[in-house]
Amino acid sequence: MEQIDLKVGDIVEVKKQHPCGSKQWKITRVGVDFKMECVGCGHTIMIERPKALKMIKKVIN
Repeated sequence: MEQIDLKVGDIVEVKKQHPCGSKQWKITRVGVDFKMECVGCGHTIMIERPKALKMIKKVIN
């Protein structure tokens, strides 16, 4: 699997869209878990690293 270099502040696009309609999430914490904030509605989630890397399609910036 391709290694993705993610940093706090990066905006990523995921495979499935959030119920608000947005597919973009902002990374707010990187570690064993990722903390991500939906760009569309501001909803925040904590997700395990392997699951997060699987759902991320591409890094926007």
